[in-house]
Amino acid sequence: MKKIHFFILLSLFGPCIAALSQSIDSARFFSDETPFEMTLTSDLKTLMSKRMQKAYQPATVSMTFADGTNIKEEIRIQTRGKFRLETCYMPPIMLNFKNPTSPKLRVLKKLKLVCGCQTTGDDEQLIIKEYLAYKMYNLITEKSFRVRLVKIKYEDTRGKVKPYTQYGFLLEDVDEVAARNKCVEVEGGQFLTESTDRRQMTLVYLFEYMIGNTDWSVPHYHNVKLMRSVNEKSTTPYTVPYDFNNSGLVNASYALPQEELGIESVRVRLYRGFPRTMEELEAAIAIFKKQQDKIESLISNCEWLSSKYKKEMNNYLADFFKIIDSKSSVKHNFIDNARTQ
Repeated sequence: MKKIHFFILLSLFGPCIAALSQSIDSARFFSDETPFEMTLTSDLKTLMSKRMQKAYQPATVSMTFADGTNIKEEIRIQTRGKFRLETCYMPPIMLNFKNPTSPKLRVLKKLKLVCGCQTTGDDEQLIIKEYLAYKMYNLITEKSFRVRLVKIKYEDTRGKVKPYTQYGFLLEDVDEVAARNKCVEVEGGQFLTESTDRRQMTLVYLFEYMIGNTDWSVPHYHNVKLMRSVNEKSTTPYTVPYDFNNSGLVNASYALPQEELGIESVRVRLYRGFPRTMEELEAAIAIFKKQQDKIESLISNCEWLSSKYKKEMNNYLADFFKIIDSKSSVKHNFIDNARTQ
């Protein structure tokens, strides 16, 4: 009788157990450097026409990994963002895997899909450059968003949008970033830039300067997330930047600096940080110098980036490393000309 009960239970719950055993490992998903292929099928025409409504709609994703594993499940998607949402042919998309119909992918929670603004090869190259910016910051600090490159085929269920394939990347869920660093996300509080962890903010300042990005703000939670140690609730929060498409390193044709900053191009670096002591700067700069070869290798060894853009990116970064190699330049840029308010 016990054997009969066992087989009955196995028949009822066996498929669920099998599904769970094949589930995605969220930690390995973003530590894996290998791109995978994904087909995203939905009513893309409606997604594009109702982009400002940001309402969820059904979609199917089929993921094929390097080892041959294929997962196909029903999820939900919606548009997200602001500038690219209004400007681009394909709007930025949020993939919601937290559904009864996606048990294998559920552990991924909600992931932002960063896709090309248009369907051209140059737009794909911009995506690769922004992807590399994230990978660079991963070398500087663990308190950073991990990314996973994916070759996406877009298919419209109604046949109103012509299918096309293009590289994009997925951005790690903020809760996963926090958990990896034994932190929790901080939301809703009012924080001045200098009210955050000073050492971590110094790394943010220098990185944003390195890639030529001025499109961020701590008080407005603009292109940054804040997180705090789970064990010390009174500690100042850490700043974690994201969204680097408006940086000089990426150099998108649509990227323009804010008029009040007084720079004519995003390629012109402007330090948006507050002053630091030379000792603080030297400690942070040492981290960048230690990773310089790896940063350059990220670009030079990227098989998805054209030689033209490899040269452009490495030349742009070379100017930064020349600046931080001179004490007088460090003092001039990060102390004497730092912001005061």
